[in-house]
Amino acid sequence: MMKQKLFFTIVLLMFISAAVQAQPRQGQIAADIALPTAKGDTIHLSSLRGKVVLLDFWASWCGPCRVANRGLSKIYSKFKDKGFEIFSVSFDADRSDWLSAVRQDKINWLQVNDPDINKSAVALYWEVYSIPTTYLIDRDGKLLAMDLEGKNLENALKKLIDK
Repeated sequence: MMKQKLFFTIVLLMFISAAVQAQPRQGQIAADIALPTAKGDTIHLSSLRGKVVLLDFWASWCGPCRVANRGLSKIYSKFKDKGFEIFSVSFDADRSDWLSAVRQDKINWLQVNDPDINKSAVALYWEVYSIPTTYLIDRDGKLLAMDLEGKNLENALKKLIDK
C-alpha cells in the first residue's frame, strides 16, 4: 500500500512538473503556431522573427475583443512601419463571421483561424482561458509580457522599437 501511494505521488509530481514546464513563461522563446489565413495559406508565428509581435487571441463573438481591435488598430498604424506586427488568432467556428468581423473592424494585420477553441492545441499551450488574450514577443522571439493594452502596450513598444 505504501509503495502504491509513493508511486502515485511520484507520477503526479512528474505530471505537474511537465505541465509547468510546458506553460509559456516570460523570457522563453515563443512556441511556433502554424494556422491558415483567410486565403488558405499557412502562416507561422516564427516567420515574424526580427519583428516585435503582439500575439492576439480573439473571436468575432467576443465583445471585449471587438473593442480591443479598435485600440489595436490605432497602435498598429503607429508602429507597423517600425518593425511591429500583430499575429491574430481567431477562434471563430464560422468562417463568414470571422471574415465579416475583420472587415467591420478594419483589421489589416495578420489573421489566422483556429476554428474550435474547445479542441485547440494552440489555445491549450498558450493558456487561453478567456479572450482577448495577448502576448508581447520581442524580435528574438522571446515572450516579454501578457495582456498589455492601451498605454501600457504603447509604452512597451516604444521601449522595444527605440532600442
